[in-house]
Amino acid sequence: MLFISWPWLRYLHLIDFNAGIGLVQMMGTTNYLALVGGGRSPKFAMNKGKVALEITALTAIRGVQLGRERIAVVLQNSVRVYSFAKPPDLLHVYETADNLLGLCCLSEKKLAFPGRTAGQIQLIELATGNVSIIPAHSSALKAIALSPDGELLASASETGTLIRVYATSNCARLAELRRGIDPATIFSLAFSPCGTMLACTSDKSTLHIFDVPHPRKPGMTRSQQLGASGSDPGDGTGKWGILSKIPLMPRVFSDVYSFSSAPFEAGDEAAIGGISFSESTVLGTSRPPKGVIGWIGDDSLVVIGAGHDARWEKFIIVDGEDGKRHCVREGWKRYLGNT
Repeated sequence: MLFISWPWLRYLHLIDFNAGIGLVQMMGTTNYLALVGGGRSPKFAMNKGKVALEITALTAIRGVQLGRERIAVVLQNSVRVYSFAKPPDLLHVYETADNLLGLCCLSEKKLAFPGRTAGQIQLIELATGNVSIIPAHSSALKAIALSPDGELLASASETGTLIRVYATSNCARLAELRRGIDPATIFSLAFSPCGTMLACTSDKSTLHIFDVPHPRKPGMTRSQQLGASGSDPGDGTGKWGILSKIPLMPRVFSDVYSFSSAPFEAGDEAAIGGISFSESTVLGTSRPPKGVIGWIGDDSLVVIGAGHDARWEKFIIVDGEDGKRHCVREGWKRYLGNT
């Protein structure tokens, strides 16, 4: 099924391939879709849609990223880059650590995916082929995201407490953001269209919105102007008040937190038909995606969840009477018609 999520959620088209589909990836708002066979019958018949090109792999495909000139195919231990041509030419093969989540980001100029060592990120400059290694985390990666202009890279590990933001021009770390104190499973990271805000969802069923510095948009971010929690920086109060100013206090008291947060519906789907989910299994048996973020404007975004309770939720960022910005849920819908 194809839906459009802006300005409201509406159904577009139903395509019946008469067999299993394990992954679908759309190239922006174009009419190109990447389809990966999955399930017990991982083949699909020709239908009204036209196959522009086809790529086969000997092992399960964990993810696909489409660009106007390149296609990145993510396998468990490698990323294969092809030209967007018919037939597609294999341009590069990069080895990675185990990447069962299919982590990979592609922009016009940059490509990012896990390194050969857990917690590292390989950043590829597409024009030159130069490879940079970013030692982002000490544990395995759980989520990565490139800003729309490719200038910023965000990452989170399987611990899920800290999010780090890097400049792709020189791999310098620009910010370290704290989602929370307790470990969590990060579902999604996504930059706003202008690249000055970062959204994060996790299995805590909370959507967090952070301000982030942008190297090509100098000046203070809103959180720097208002304080980490949106308060006046002159009164010495942040998330933890005066505690953040006391020397030798644990770093959690001085870390940068989100300027706003809101609950979303993550659901609780431990199994389908009595079969437990596992990220290490063949496509078609992994956990339904939850908390997938999509910005539809610089002050509005949607959070999508699949599975039995498949939901679309829209959030907007508004200025409150208290002078702070707040993330508010504007509406929601079960988009598969479940009651």
